[in-house]
Amino acid sequence: MNKTRTVISALILVFALLLAACGKNNDNNPASASVSPSNSTEPSASASTPAATQSASPEESASGTALDDALAGKYKGTKVTMFGPFTDVDQVKFEEAIKAFEDKSGIDIQYEGSKEFEATISIRVDGGSAPDIADFPQPGLLNTFVKSGKVIDVASFMDDEKLKANYNKSWLDMAKMQGPNGNIMAGIWARSSVKSLVWYPKKAFEEAGYKIPQTWDELLALSEQIAKDGDPAWAIGIESGAATGWAATDWIEDIMLRTTTPENYDKWVKGELPFTDDIVKNAVNKMSEIWLNKDYVYGGTKSIVTTSFGDAPKVMFEDQPKAWMHRQASFITSFFPQNLKSGEDYDWFYLPPIDPQYGSPVLVAGDIYAMFNDRPEVRAVMEFFTTGESLKTWIQSGGVIAPMNDADPAWYTSDVERRMAELAQKATTLRFDGSDLMPGSVGAGTFWKGMTDYVSGTVDLDGALNEIQAGWKQ
Repeated sequence: MNKTRTVISALILVFALLLAACGKNNDNNPASASVSPSNSTEPSASASTPAATQSASPEESASGTALDDALAGKYKGTKVTMFGPFTDVDQVKFEEAIKAFEDKSGIDIQYEGSKEFEATISIRVDGGSAPDIADFPQPGLLNTFVKSGKVIDVASFMDDEKLKANYNKSWLDMAKMQGPNGNIMAGIWARSSVKSLVWYPKKAFEEAGYKIPQTWDELLALSEQIAKDGDPAWAIGIESGAATGWAATDWIEDIMLRTTTPENYDKWVKGELPFTDDIVKNAVNKMSEIWLNKDYVYGGTKSIVTTSFGDAPKVMFEDQPKAWMHRQASFITSFFPQNLKSGEDYDWFYLPPIDPQYGSPVLVAGDIYAMFNDRPEVRAVMEFFTTGESLKTWIQSGGVIAPMNDADPAWYTSDVERRMAELAQKATTLRFDGSDLMPGSVGAGTFWKGMTDYVSGTVDLDGALNEIQAGWKQ
């Protein structure tokens, strides 16, 4: 989960600075549960080292795209350094996914993963030892480097028509960021996850005669029907240690996309539309139609803040479900009981639209790969990462959704994951997790706390929204 990385970044920054001062690069320290330990090496070669400069200049790649030249073996023996948050199992899956390209092109992609990526990347870039490519799970962090002019505009060499053909327009829009001399395309999107999902115990749900709702009103009607049948409809929990409250922010983000324009959503995450605005207040009120109805939530409203987000959905899978719906991102299946069968014991449906004029938006998270050093072999690797082929083996192993249109649906191991990819591809609007785009003082600070205070009853809605808005001044 990207949100937890924001919480720990401040704690590890001092440690990371000490490492940098000692000239070492040891990434084997505790961090968030979203990543696993990895073995690190000395800092990878940058453009200033001989290993990274033994290739032609970008202008010399005239026979076709850099990717074409790479697959023809033109850059055999070159190295491209890459730094990111993939460690342990994820790092293995990433390296397996790029192996066929490395074998064919002869380019050695030297990937280094770290649980302390957020703190370490800043030190390396600011210290003049940026990797050729960096994987940012939080676009907000990448934006800081774009503003300082340290990121290569990939639109300077990417084929615009190919990008438009292979990505939903919203992905391309989200990659555009403001640099010192205007907007640039700051990177390309790779691994992604889908958030606008409502999970349910499929077999029991169908046996009970419940129908998938197609609108918000139908969702509320289903919630009421389940309550009349004697059960709470929803399993909800936002407890997550120091990150308690993040699950509530996801709900607000999803509802914002369903009750206002994408442009207003963008203004909101930039701080140009305040939390105290009626647009945001309306979104929280919509959420409250479910969350603050004690008959709709397992354990009642007050249990929401004390129930772990990972434990919350488990009550749906008891012999007789104690709740029937749980809105959460695609990763939540890793918290389900292990004996369940995807598509049989559980499934998901799309969180329905609220106002038809805003279409069928989808909230997503994902990794954006940015480029810091411009050489033809680096361009070739970046172009490779825009293809579904770059994620093929990872998709086949499960747990990742490709944002690219050319990813073969047959690669997915289940219909449950295949439909997620289709949902993202067909969405009228895609937007990134809002709190991950906001400054840490808000997105991982007052937004989390304010929503927790509101749901627990510590403050009323106006008090909570004022509390959250104050984070922009910190």
